[in-house]
Amino acid sequence: MEDEDTLTNRQGHPITNNQNIRTVGNRGPATLENYDFIEKISHFDRERIPERVVHARGAGAHGYFEAYGAVGDEKVSKYTRAKLFQEKGKQTPVFVRFSSVIHGGHSPETLRDPRGFAVKFYTEDGNWDLVGNNLKIFFIRDAIKFPDMIHAFKPDPVTNIQDSERFFDFCASSPESFHMVTFVYSPWGIPANYRMMQGSGVNTYKWVNQEGKAVLVKYHWEPKQGIRNLTQMEAEEIQAKNFNHATQDLYDAIEKGNFPEWELLVQTMSDDDHPELDFDPLDDTKLWREDMFPWKAVGKMVLNRNPEDYFMEVEQVAFGTGVLVDGLDFSDDKMLQGRTFSYSDTQRHRVGANYLQLPINAPKKRVATNQSGGQMAYRLDRGPFQNPHINYEPSILDGLQEAEQHGTEYTPMIKGRLVRESIERDNNTKQAGETYRNFEQWEKTELISNLVNDLAKCDKRIQEKIIALAEEADEDYGRHLREGLKKAPKGGSSQAPLGNKDGDQAPKEAIDKSHEADPY
Repeated sequence: MEDEDTLTNRQGHPITNNQNIRTVGNRGPATLENYDFIEKISHFDRERIPERVVHARGAGAHGYFEAYGAVGDEKVSKYTRAKLFQEKGKQTPVFVRFSSVIHGGHSPETLRDPRGFAVKFYTEDGNWDLVGNNLKIFFIRDAIKFPDMIHAFKPDPVTNIQDSERFFDFCASSPESFHMVTFVYSPWGIPANYRMMQGSGVNTYKWVNQEGKAVLVKYHWEPKQGIRNLTQMEAEEIQAKNFNHATQDLYDAIEKGNFPEWELLVQTMSDDDHPELDFDPLDDTKLWREDMFPWKAVGKMVLNRNPEDYFMEVEQVAFGTGVLVDGLDFSDDKMLQGRTFSYSDTQRHRVGANYLQLPINAPKKRVATNQSGGQMAYRLDRGPFQNPHINYEPSILDGLQEAEQHGTEYTPMIKGRLVRESIERDNNTKQAGETYRNFEQWEKTELISNLVNDLAKCDKRIQEKIIALAEEADEDYGRHLREGLKKAPKGGSSQAPLGNKDGDQAPKEAIDKSHEADPY
């Protein structure tokens, strides 16, 4: 007998015995024609896909974005023709993935690390991915440095242990990173959970209106639940009890109907290089000052449904900074340009050539392409009236046709020599000083304590470079760091998670505190 709850294999065959493999007698040996067992174990051996190189640890949820139909007090159509923003109350389905960056898929959610904040909007014009972090800036401003940065922050290739000396070696040699170091080593480097952290697009994008005119834009997610961060000691205490606390917090809140919300705000700036500023607006190591470029609300996001299956949705969801809809565009931000290639490229490697056919990644609208084949293809993206013999364009034999352009195409003027140069207005430490001065006293104290703890175990040359950057940023910042390092105990290993207190003592403590046992 078979009903809707009957166990089957992938061929649809009912499984009558899921407890025993087929053997000669009840003691074996097993036979090769154990089809159900071989199918089951072979799939089990392939249940994992390649882990994300970064952002491997994550949690996610479904929800919706509701537009305000305005940018602050102005009509949104003045700035962008993107349809999802135009009507007040218009709702667009979303899927959000939160993550930590450096460590693996089952690493503790209390580690000192930026957090990913990626939103997939299933708009009527196709998908838009807003792929960002909780912090509003980044360590570097040029994509060519990204692999080196991640290599330095990842565990040592010999010991497989994260090493703060490697981290600071890269940062001391890349002074543009000092603003981000200031945030990461403060309590902002350990958000209390995913619901109570900000989000940011980090990079500079563009909005394009109906006339083809563009403005630069920055995106900011502000949590309605408030913002909460942890000290190093608080994080270590939580980690000792539950290293999945942030995933559990998000899941439990949604299950209880306590749906988390964020407001989406934007900053806009005219599309030019702004020589009046002491930084380049395309530099993602910099903040745009709110008093000069006010935050304007454009909508809110509500997360109201947990995934049905973690692997199918949270693990296989694939984001890309190049996934934009009409009315949204790229800027010349060098990090954005590099990410736009890298993100989609890694998804094809990780999930497969047809990753966009998976339900979590597919747009919630019609799709018609001339693409086919590739591993795990399971449908043809063909139009209902398309000639099945015509998988190319242009054609006069009932193939697919180009869409009509609505709104004037944005055509920026590009002029200049091809060079390999840094931007002129690097100004690496000014904003780090402003950030330091804006911290509350307890945040400053925690920042200095965490920096001293890790820098004390680093090469003296690295210490001096970081101190020099701190002194350049703010006299008080540099003085406290230098004084703290003078008083810090010498020696100890730098091989421990960033900011970790006495982590190098853990192997010995494990022996000292353990209990002997006899063999059995």
